[in-house]
Amino acid sequence: MLHVDHFAGDACRFRCARDNFLGLLLHTCSSTRDASKWSSSPMKTQPSIQPMMSTMRAMVLDRPGTPLTLRERPVPQPGEGEILSEVAACGVCRTDLHLVDGELPDPKLPIVPGHEIVGRVAAIGSGVSGFALGAHVGVPWLAAACGVCPYCRSGRENLCDAPWFTGYTRDGGYATHTVARARFSFPLPDNLDSAETAPLLCAGLIGWRCYRMAGEGAALGLYGFGAAAHILVQVATWQGRRLYAFTRPGDKASQDFARALGAVWAGGSDERPPEALDAAIIFAPVGALVPAALAAVKKGGRVVCGGIHMSDIPSFPYRLLWQERQLVSVANLTRKDGHEFLGIAPRAGIKMQVTRYPLAQANTALNDLRAGRFEGAAVLIP
Repeated sequence: MLHVDHFAGDACRFRCARDNFLGLLLHTCSSTRDASKWSSSPMKTQPSIQPMMSTMRAMVLDRPGTPLTLRERPVPQPGEGEILSEVAACGVCRTDLHLVDGELPDPKLPIVPGHEIVGRVAAIGSGVSGFALGAHVGVPWLAAACGVCPYCRSGRENLCDAPWFTGYTRDGGYATHTVARARFSFPLPDNLDSAETAPLLCAGLIGWRCYRMAGEGAALGLYGFGAAAHILVQVATWQGRRLYAFTRPGDKASQDFARALGAVWAGGSDERPPEALDAAIIFAPVGALVPAALAAVKKGGRVVCGGIHMSDIPSFPYRLLWQERQLVSVANLTRKDGHEFLGIAPRAGIKMQVTRYPLAQANTALNDLRAGRFEGAAVLIP
């Protein structure tokens, strides 16, 4: 695996993408700030600045299958191409559960989980442009890509041969501070709510990639109504599509929540929708939902598996796949996905329902996510 400081990339191409993104935010965000403050001119490179605090708090996973431990650590210093952020909010994702439960291979241990991070830039490493001290920043799951493998060169950095992932192979946001590669971080408007924005950095971005891969059919089913689904139902409704929500059987609260957000129908995952679906996205990590979703989509329909981990898929008759039905998976995200979705989110009027937890209660938040004790998303507030 390449060292993170060796990742290659076209700095000019990144600045152009950043400038386009900032211009899109100007056009779409309902910001009260003066537009002149969103100048797309490259900012002058700034040297690393020593944070005022010398120590930070972090929830650390020492070994899969054990609870996270609250520890005090030195505040990390940003290296070349990196920024240090003071974390304002970090979403709690199901991928974090898979990490803690030992369902993801070869994590960096010990590891600070968390990859839905919103913070403020606290220090800037050498060679960084486009970020100023105090600016709002978002840090997503994809921490870095090599930039030189065939996948990166063909615009598929989500499939990079030597990637790094926030909260998995480098420390993430279950902490008061975190370091990230500047080129893989997103500048954010100042007028946002950090807790409500944090889930957009994974549930929103991965959900958006799944949504695009599902195609443009009018009838879309979502299996598993968690953070990603409650974002996508709002996008689908905004675009005039019919959204069908599938929850755990008997979960009336989640079904009512889905209908309140715009779903035209909500029921258990063991039920059939009132019409054949053009496509379905599976967010629940339950392999048995694959044949159920295939049975629910029409001829030529597509089923998208959106999770990083899923239980084994049981055998099913070929007739469920026949007639040109498709079964595909989504892996990670690209920066292009982030630029697209973060521009669309304010236009779609997405409203996040979040349950806030103090940093020290990260284990409680994970357990509540596992048990489905809240609607929407959980967010840690350091």
